[in-house]
Amino acid sequence: MKVNNKKLIVLTGPTAVGKTKEAINLAKALNTEIISADSRQFYKELNIGVATPTEEELSEVTHHFIGHISIHNNYNVGLFEKDALERIELLFKTYETIVLTGGSGMYIDVVCNGMDSLPDVDIEIRNELNRIFKEEGISVLQEELREKDIEYYNIVDTKNHIRLIRALEVIRQTGKTFSFYRTNKKTQRDFQIFKFALQRERSELIERIDKRVDLMIESGLLEEAKEVYPYKNLSALNTVGYKELFKYFDNQISFQQAIEDIKTNTRRYAKRQMTWFRKDKEYIWLDAKNPINWKEVLDGKI
Repeated sequence: MKVNNKKLIVLTGPTAVGKTKEAINLAKALNTEIISADSRQFYKELNIGVATPTEEELSEVTHHFIGHISIHNNYNVGLFEKDALERIELLFKTYETIVLTGGSGMYIDVVCNGMDSLPDVDIEIRNELNRIFKEEGISVLQEELREKDIEYYNIVDTKNHIRLIRALEVIRQTGKTFSFYRTNKKTQRDFQIFKFALQRERSELIERIDKRVDLMIESGLLEEAKEVYPYKNLSALNTVGYKELFKYFDNQISFQQAIEDIKTNTRRYAKRQMTWFRKDKEYIWLDAKNPINWKEVLDGKI
């Protein structure tokens, strides 16, 4: 496929690193729009707990795929690839350059590299793995994946049973690791891709995470979680910031423990994000502590 002169600028990094602000600054410097690849911000019912950009931030630059579906929709990375590529093609009719931002590594990768060709799986294998999850618990799935595909185990959200089952059913069906199918080939896009990632000192990032969680609570996260609590079994709500409060509502933990668990799980999520992004050597890492001059950064690189 011949690559044209259109450019997609990827800006990512761990949660709470400051992506929203810098993505807006970048888009302004390029006079363009933003494609969001943050899978937690897709859902219109979720706002505070997923750190959706504020109305003021959204008014500064046009964002796409923020609150565009419901938690009741069956949405996945494959559907996002289709939707994002269609929107990118449309935006390239107006802009030479577009910004893609978010912290969901799999969703960024699928836009840049395409979906790897995964084999079909026998329904009996899927049913057996679902039975194991329901009757024996997620720890059994975690251990099997750790033994059979440590590479994917180290980057996947091990609390997400859907992703664990998807990987294990491929492994059981083919005898090959899930990582093999994830990294076997790339789909060349007909636009140029440039990748940047933000980072901060670990202690600084932890402090920012803790402060943001406290601010979320002050801003009404408890009330937001109560509104979606009746739908707590939906996969869209199996996410940090909500599942901990659901345990509080179920009298399994105290409110203070829920807050501490949100902070702890957010830190762990940030660590997994960094592991994922660091594997991709195409990223240029930038220190988010100091103001970034995007014109200077991009000069000579795109």
